[in-house]
Amino acid sequence: MEINAVLTLQHQEDSFAGKLYLFPPFLCFVSLDRKSVRFTIPLSTIRRVERLNSRAGVFALSLVLWHGMKMIVQLTSMRSTAEAFCDRLRDGLKVQLQLGQMKQVKPFAKTLYSETLCGDSLPAEKSKDGETSPLVDVGATAAAAKMGVEDADDGGEYHRGLGSEFKFPGDAKKLREASKIKLWTAYLRAHGRHLTLARYPQCTRLIQVGLPNRLRGEMWETLSGSLYLRFANPDVYQSILKEHDGKTSMSTEEIEKDLNRSLPEYAAYQSEKGISSLRRVLTAYSWKNPELGYCQAMNILTAAILIYMSEEQAFWLLEVLCDRLLPGYYSPSMHGTLLDQRVFEALVQRCLPLIHEHFTSVDVQLSVASLPWFLSLFINSMPLIFAFRVIDCFFAMGPKVLFQVGIIIAILKINGEKLLEIQDDGAFIHLMRDYFASLGDSAHPNSSDPRVKNITNFQELLLVAFREFSVITDETIISERKRFRAGVTSTLESFSKRAAIRNLKFTGRFSKDQCGAIYDLLFKAIWEEPPRGTGVTGSVDSTGRPETRISMNTFKQFLCYVASWARNELVVSNGFQQRIQRDVVDHALINRLFYSWDYSSKGALSLQDIVMGLEGVMFNDLMSNIEWFFKLHDKDKDGSLSKDEVLQLSESLLFIFRNEPGDAYLGAVSRFMTNAFEYGDSLLEKGDDATGDPEEAPTNQPYLTLPTFRMVVLADEILESFFDSDLSASFRFDEPAAPLPDEPTGLLGGLMSTILTKENKNLFNRVADEIGKTIGKHQVDQRPAIGKLGKELALQEPKPRETLLTPRQRSASSGAAPSASSPEPSTLSSQSLPNVSQLSLSERTPVPPVTPLIPTTIVMERQTFAIDAAKDDDEEEDSMYAIGGDDDVMDEVDAFLEAHDSGLTDAQKAEAQGEARIRSFGAASDIFLV
Repeated sequence: MEINAVLTLQHQEDSFAGKLYLFPPFLCFVSLDRKSVRFTIPLSTIRRVERLNSRAGVFALSLVLWHGMKMIVQLTSMRSTAEAFCDRLRDGLKVQLQLGQMKQVKPFAKTLYSETLCGDSLPAEKSKDGETSPLVDVGATAAAAKMGVEDADDGGEYHRGLGSEFKFPGDAKKLREASKIKLWTAYLRAHGRHLTLARYPQCTRLIQVGLPNRLRGEMWETLSGSLYLRFANPDVYQSILKEHDGKTSMSTEEIEKDLNRSLPEYAAYQSEKGISSLRRVLTAYSWKNPELGYCQAMNILTAAILIYMSEEQAFWLLEVLCDRLLPGYYSPSMHGTLLDQRVFEALVQRCLPLIHEHFTSVDVQLSVASLPWFLSLFINSMPLIFAFRVIDCFFAMGPKVLFQVGIIIAILKINGEKLLEIQDDGAFIHLMRDYFASLGDSAHPNSSDPRVKNITNFQELLLVAFREFSVITDETIISERKRFRAGVTSTLESFSKRAAIRNLKFTGRFSKDQCGAIYDLLFKAIWEEPPRGTGVTGSVDSTGRPETRISMNTFKQFLCYVASWARNELVVSNGFQQRIQRDVVDHALINRLFYSWDYSSKGALSLQDIVMGLEGVMFNDLMSNIEWFFKLHDKDKDGSLSKDEVLQLSESLLFIFRNEPGDAYLGAVSRFMTNAFEYGDSLLEKGDDATGDPEEAPTNQPYLTLPTFRMVVLADEILESFFDSDLSASFRFDEPAAPLPDEPTGLLGGLMSTILTKENKNLFNRVADEIGKTIGKHQVDQRPAIGKLGKELALQEPKPRETLLTPRQRSASSGAAPSASSPEPSTLSSQSLPNVSQLSLSERTPVPPVTPLIPTTIVMERQTFAIDAAKDDDEEEDSMYAIGGDDDVMDEVDAFLEAHDSGLTDAQKAEAQGEARIRSFGAASDIFLV
């Protein structure tokens, strides 16, 4: 919640108007110009809130903080808004009290040097003349600093860096440490400290002058915000180290390689104590953020931080640097650094066109020198005492400081003439080194004025950077980053794509272009539906390289792009536009596919898993596809399907065919189920005892083997066509061929695509659909996934089923007791076969005309005889009264053939045997499979 307010500190005359924000557990204030005053205070540091008795119409609060400082906040909004704000503030304070956070403030404050510097926190005491005086003598504190405060050990409990033992860089007298301590002590006592620090204009000026060595670490974590993370997460750093003690990873191996190359000139990193501290901080962060792990240049930055901060302080500051202040700088691709290099070059071109044109003409790359500046925050380029001054400003004013200081160095107004004489990269780097080495020298050595003569090159550098290049603001940096982000991302993606494809161990029959298409669709799905769950982040391949894995939710989005049956495609027309709407669907078949492709059993799929999975289905022939689909539903991998698995397989087929027009595919699945259960029951009867009942067989008993499943599928020409070509063809890497483009067409559609965002397009589509419904022009057509049946074929009645049982099997079946699991040949009992309409078959809608299907024949194609075409009424009568009549006739024919077999020639016998096989196609599965 936010509210307009005016802030006044106790004993301060200046008041600042701005906005007060309540983000439990924090209370924040920002002045209207967003520069002058700001603070972020945890609610747990507030000890008292009082409403002041003021004149009518004025609503003012007095906030007393834990160390006695008082803030007066005048709420200038409507009274009802002010009352609501106070209610929420009261509720937030109660929550902090219940959580026990208020008790944690004082112990936490003891870890900070400012408490030792400012002493016990009471407001003030009155002297004899009535004026207030501080309890701690600021002059005495400054005197202690003058005696060498950075070298003294006061025995305090505050966190300190390696500099307290191995000396801080620079000479304390030359750096005027005593004066800085005196100024900062006075400021902290008047404006709060650490958790309650209020940043006034005086704070920025003191930071530009330079922070005292002992206070620098605390101010860095206060200005950056890492102080609040450390306060909210006590003992997290130690627990990470304890949990991963003795463990190794690819990041820890890289860290060991760089430890001895981290500021080797500093004494602490020539000892085991400094090396061990650096190792622990980098290792802990790599375990906390395994996706990023460790990147080169992090060792330099962390080594510099540890000079002024404890290990825990450095750990949380590193978290803020990598995640918020310098995002992408220390990632494996370093995309943040590359983006800021493009921004830096653009700003140089804008501010110094002559230098930019000269560098372009002689092919000198700015990034050759500037890339290390940004990565190490000038630590590797400047002397440490000056680099730390730049970092002070960086934490106080944000990343724009890197560009302001970088530009004045790059263009070197001071050395502009020398830059115009440079002819190659080597000369540019050499000039930069010479300039950095002279930063401590006088900028005007020949001046007669001692004050001017004492101005160093570094002081002049900061002066010109903040005055002449103040036009470079945070808004400028954000705008330039947006302008170049797409190009940098495209370049990095192209590189990552080539590397990912090159690292694939198995590509099968896929070409490089096809692998690239899979990669593009995979990361498109990741963009639309980011993966979640375990096994997704921090994954590495067999060689230890980081790899991207997707969870189930992202896989469904990916399969929506690849498989036509894994999405719902709606052609929407509303009188204004026509568009294709694609929606992700969910079904058990997709889940089966996900776990089938999880070859490493990690619960998440990598690019290699997806390539192997797609290769196993897209290049299959008829028999391979049938086997692939069978194994996909064989859950226990025993080589056979149970009754439940047959039903699940049938549901999968119905799911794939759910959007096909007419009843042809529905009839094909119905015939498949009838034949499967009929044939499966007949096989169970053979294995049962004389008194056994196949109906009582358990549902998980092996019921349908692969040869039998293959035979049942090939008995139906629609299923045969599907497994022969349609299944493999349903996986495509390009957008499905369609008469309508994915983007809206027409005048309004073109206008939308250019000026509207995705969210606004969806809103416009919904409004247009409602208008279309009102005027009666709204129409939604469902696109089929297969789309091979023409309109005429789709409207035809499904073909009647022909039994696959031989006459002998039918005789045995008719003699057995009828059961729900062994249906009659012409009809299927409702007890043995569930209602097909209930098996996930969604409602079908009309579709535009598509290319008709060219019917295919069954594998065992038999000759057409005239007698088959005759339609005799007696056949229907026979079938009504005697089911077993045909069996008696076939027995007589068999007896006749056996009696007269000796009178046939060899050719006639071969021909007769061939026709006999055709008639007994269903029963002779062993001959068929051979």
